[in-house]
Amino acid sequence: MRVSELHSAVARLHTEVAREGAATLRLWSPVLRRRAFTAAATNLACYLALRRRDIRRLQEGLSALGLSSLGRSEAGVLPALAAVRNTLACLAGSAGRRRRTAEVDTRGHRAITRAQHRIFGADPLGPRTRIMMTMPAEAATNRMLVRRMLEAGGDCARINCAHDDPDVWRAIIANVRREAQAAGRTCAVLMDLGGPKVRLTKVAPAGKIRLLRGDRFELVEAPLRVREARVQAVVSHAEIVRRLVPGAIVWVDDGKLGARVIEARDGRAVLEVTHARDRGERLRAEKGINLPGVELDIPALTAQDLEALDFVAAHADCIGYSFVQRPEDVVHLQQELLRRRRGRPLPPVVLKIETALAVRNLPRLIVTAGGRQPVAVMIARGDLAVEIGLARLSEIQEQILWICEAAHVPVIWATQVLDSLVRDGAASRSEATDAAMGQRAECVMLNKGPHQVEAIRFLDEVLRRMDRHQHKRSPRLAPLGSWSEPQTLPASLA
Repeated sequence: MRVSELHSAVARLHTEVAREGAATLRLWSPVLRRRAFTAAATNLACYLALRRRDIRRLQEGLSALGLSSLGRSEAGVLPALAAVRNTLACLAGSAGRRRRTAEVDTRGHRAITRAQHRIFGADPLGPRTRIMMTMPAEAATNRMLVRRMLEAGGDCARINCAHDDPDVWRAIIANVRREAQAAGRTCAVLMDLGGPKVRLTKVAPAGKIRLLRGDRFELVEAPLRVREARVQAVVSHAEIVRRLVPGAIVWVDDGKLGARVIEARDGRAVLEVTHARDRGERLRAEKGINLPGVELDIPALTAQDLEALDFVAAHADCIGYSFVQRPEDVVHLQQELLRRRRGRPLPPVVLKIETALAVRNLPRLIVTAGGRQPVAVMIARGDLAVEIGLARLSEIQEQILWICEAAHVPVIWATQVLDSLVRDGAASRSEATDAAMGQRAECVMLNKGPHQVEAIRFLDEVLRRMDRHQHKRSPRLAPLGSWSEPQTLPASLA
């Protein structure tokens, strides 16, 4: 493409994106009650308009001229388009018609940094990416453990409300805040609502049950019914069994065991195992199940969540919202918080993206939440991988990072980060690479385990090293110390 053609194409794109973005913003305006979020919502609307188009050929032309290809424009869509448009106008000899170009627009990235500090805490001595520590129950009674976690590089504390009780939570929070104050810093506390996690509640016969590929078992409504000699399991939400149809896929224990529905009737479903290791997989109570493609009409806030919310609304710095899928789910949480906050501002909320429906609704979830309170997004890769398929996970987590950057929303990189190190004391090579990839997010979450302090320290070092070379998706060209000397070659043998 000639320069004049590129200029016309970018000018047209700029105009169309601005117009469509404004139209989308008008649709969102009823929920935008927080003025601080307006610029972010505007940019997100424009980014969605930009990404409805295939601009790959245009990008090739821009790159050939050494110009921005718009491939890193998420945080400031219209300023990026305007800058490229104005530069092309100069190159095309239309300088008299160009607008005055301001210096590089960094408002979007500054907004993300402010949100990161607000939600996860500011640590000028640490890496750019914060480390979220999942607090074990032991942290309620062992202040030295909390101190070691903070000294190792932990920035914010996560309490999983699916475990323990308010007395334990209160003691953990007190220890976290005492130790953070003693260290001369702050440590934000995120309290994670358990949500409607679908689980197996009972399995019969009692004892260790190991299923191999080709074996069959039943999902049934409570109570267990003796039927032949087949293994039976009760699901936490009985209506799920009635939603199953032949051919549906069910995954158990974060995808370790997969099965296909063979028969479904009379409140029971017969499944045949299609995915398991050669030695089989154990079927146990309390293990989670996933049903990809089955949209379940289950409230995102359970009775247990609402009970926990009485404590959470009064003590948490931030709230994790599990299995949120629809904008209505966000509104429900906001209403419940308003009743409990008694006029105080709503705390930040972390939207945990765990299902395909949540991915599809992500822009609307962000806007609905951000319109009333600070918001962050967690890529909960465990359930998400099972729901959308492991082959799609890398693609979808990249897209979530793009959408969140466009919305000026910080991201948590979560689920099984350095899992082998946390549990067994030694990280695998693939886990080390995964941890380094997490540096592009604003926060990385570690699960609890016997080697958690070691994992925090290792992750802190990885993130610091990656800070020299990467910011979000942009390479940072720090000097390479691995090849500091001129690379001389041996004399030729010719």
